Amino acid sequence: MKKLYVLILALALLVPCSLAYGGEKKRKDKKKTTQTDSIKKKVSKYDKLLKKPGCQTAKGNFITLHKLGGKVYFEFPLKYMTREMLIASTPAESSEPTVCPIGYKGRDPMHVKFVLEDSLVYLQRVTSSVTYDESDPNLTRAVKSSFKDVYIKKYPVLAYNPDSTAVVFDMTSLFMTNEPELSPIITQLGPLSVVSNMKSDLSSLGSIKAFDDNVTIESNLSFSYVLRYLFFSGGGGDVSARVVRTVLLLPEDKMKARVSDSRVGIFLTMKQHISTEEDKINFYSIANRWRLEPKDMNAWERGELVEPKKPIVYYIDNAFPQLWQAPIKEGVLRWNKAFEKIGFKNAVQVRDFPKDDPDFDPDNLKYSCIRYVPLSIENAMGPSWVDPTTGEIINASVIVYNDIIKLINNWRFVQTAHIDPSVRAKKMPDDIVKESIAYVIAHEVGHTLGLMHNMSASNAYPVDSLRSASFTQKYGTTPSIMDYARFNYVAQPGDTGVRLTPPDLGVYDEFAIKWLYSPISGNLTSAEEAKILEKWVDEKAGDPRFRYGKQQILSRYDPTAIEEDLGDDPIKAGEYGIKNLKYIFANLNDWIQNDETTLHRQELYGELASQYFRYLRNVMYNVGGIRMTAVKEGTPGKRFEALPKTLQKRSITWVLNQLRDCEWLDNQANAPQASLSLKMSSRVVSGMAETIFETLSNKVQVAAQLSDDPYTIQDYYDDLYTGIWKNTIDNKKLTANDRMLQRFAMLVLVKGATRIIEGKTPLFNAYAPSLDEIIDYRLDPSGITQRYYKELKEIEKEKGQAAIAERLEQNFDYGYKWQKKLEIESIDESEGCYITMLNKVKTLLENRIATANKVDKAHYQAILFKIKALNK
Repeated sequence: MKKLYVLILALALLVPCSLAYGGEKKRKDKKKTTQTDSIKKKVSKYDKLLKKPGCQTAKGNFITLHKLGGKVYFEFPLKYMTREMLIASTPAESSEPTVCPIGYKGRDPMHVKFVLEDSLVYLQRVTSSVTYDESDPNLTRAVKSSFKDVYIKKYPVLAYNPDSTAVVFDMTSLFMTNEPELSPIITQLGPLSVVSNMKSDLSSLGSIKAFDDNVTIESNLSFSYVLRYLFFSGGGGDVSARVVRTVLLLPEDKMKARVSDSRVGIFLTMKQHISTEEDKINFYSIANRWRLEPKDMNAWERGELVEPKKPIVYYIDNAFPQLWQAPIKEGVLRWNKAFEKIGFKNAVQVRDFPKDDPDFDPDNLKYSCIRYVPLSIENAMGPSWVDPTTGEIINASVIVYNDIIKLINNWRFVQTAHIDPSVRAKKMPDDIVKESIAYVIAHEVGHTLGLMHNMSASNAYPVDSLRSASFTQKYGTTPSIMDYARFNYVAQPGDTGVRLTPPDLGVYDEFAIKWLYSPISGNLTSAEEAKILEKWVDEKAGDPRFRYGKQQILSRYDPTAIEEDLGDDPIKAGEYGIKNLKYIFANLNDWIQNDETTLHRQELYGELASQYFRYLRNVMYNVGGIRMTAVKEGTPGKRFEALPKTLQKRSITWVLNQLRDCEWLDNQANAPQASLSLKMSSRVVSGMAETIFETLSNKVQVAAQLSDDPYTIQDYYDDLYTGIWKNTIDNKKLTANDRMLQRFAMLVLVKGATRIIEGKTPLFNAYAPSLDEIIDYRLDPSGITQRYYKELKEIEKEKGQAAIAERLEQNFDYGYKWQKKLEIESIDESEGCYITMLNKVKTLLENRIATANKVDKAHYQAILFKIKALNK
């Protein structure tokens, strides 16, 4: 019993101890579990995603970037959701700058915004082309429901940042895949399409940077590409590039838009306005311009020069040759003269690439740069990018290719060597190079300020004024540097003191800057400001110095608005120019020394022939020419005005006389020995003949409808007959060029008659420039038409004259639109003229063949055979 009691007591003592031990263990386990849960709660989704070894972070006041494991994450503040921004792509390095030029933004930036909906972030393309009366609530609802922003991408929210003010999402796909809108490969090279394919397996991310209102993400990308036009391939290859993508926050406080005026040549952004006050939707455009505002408006209103709140700043690439750098700065700063006249001081500034500024990146959309591309392209360009909502220019670039200096040096020689001994050299002296570079840069900077080409400017001055020292020293060769009016080819030897170059800035340029940038007092609306601006243009109406003539690329109607001309009379200017060419040609071998291979002289000889070709073309544009001017009702001028009958008649006669008398180009004593080729005169004649016989008749018939005293199609063919068959009519021996012109005439007449018999429509477009015109008037700045001339010429022969011109990239068709070709079948009377001329030629040759010399007789027999064959 005692033993049992002792055992029970012992068990009783053991149980509490065991229970105590178990309770303590459970308490410890519970405490451990709580601590573990607490630790787990502290590892947020944000930390789990980004707090890892190797994560690179770029933190700014806009977006914070994170790069980790080959991906890039946006930490995007909620306060910037729905804010408008631009995303742009710029090549910083390239293995093939022909199709991927560094510094060039080949596509307009994406105009977008991010929107957070539930757990997804959407990238939307902003619809900004519509304006409306926002005070009307019903109209506002209708417009917003009909013109929604477009959803283009979606990204899952991966985490919130620690204070929940921003969301994190993966943006890698936009920068590492083949996103067409951000591709660094251009899509068009002259008339050729650039078809590219990205090699995704070779893509990688580069550095990331974040700033106050933008971020940049680098991508290393590789592509294959091919150049194509229909079934023709111009070759291709592979290209690798380091590409900088900028995401730039647009201002929330938008710039006031300035409504355009078609009488001033400004780059435009198209809009449509919806209002209940009108019975239709109105389409209009706003001017592209920098946001230039006085720091002190009161001082500006008092007439004082004031600095802008934010100047226009250009940064110069440190890769430029040392000789070019000072004239580049000069060319940029020339524009301050125009800004000073409207009250701005130091509006345009220029700086070198900073060497010790970690924030500077020339490929960032924040910086406008003048870039050097060491490529054998004879060109420069000045594109800009805008906020599509207001037309505010956000960024601009000037791209300068190495061989632009070759072009301007060659043209300086063939246009001024007759009067300027300093350019009679294989290599231009430094002062001429500097002068030329400053001119090129000033022209391109003009584009980046918003000014389009004004091709009518050079037609404003009387030809003989260009031989006046006092006139040219004051006005240069043209009222606008935005024309293609190069150097003074009109001035004659002995015209001392004559200026040979365009003006630093012309009176038109200064007026365009005034119209575009002058502040207007009174806090007026855009519509109210437009009325004031309109009056400024009204005051200049009828003055040829302020006339705007848009560049004609797809169709060329207006002979007073073309490239590479000088003065108001192309016949007189051409005669002066041809005298100078003959003088230069006669001295070419003496002036160009140390050219044992003759390569440089061959090049100059070709440029000289091209210059002659342009003189003839400039005159030939008069035939069927229509002067076209944007005219407001009630102000001087006519919208469409056919050139006088006497001028058209004199022009075709002059051209034909030149073609019969251009053998001076073949002088073997002066012409450098080149590869085996046809005589230069025959190339000029054949190049002109196509236009004379195939296209001018259509233009003549259109122009005739606008005139009270028309130059008719019958008049035109009578003049052709008299001019082409002149020596035959006079019973004289024919020259080689006579026979060539007659053969071309018969070729076209027989083709025309055959089309009549077969009921076919001709392929040619009377108004589209030919391949030769495209090259000689530099309508294709890429130079690709010249590189593939032979192949493209065959396409032109097969597909018609417009085949090449219609595929050129239209860089300057923003708002005003090109004049399209007119279909004239309903008024075309050329068929009767073909038959009449064939009969006249048949009768003439039958009367002359018996007394003709042996060569001419064979020539006449061949023509008669072709005419008689038509009757079988």
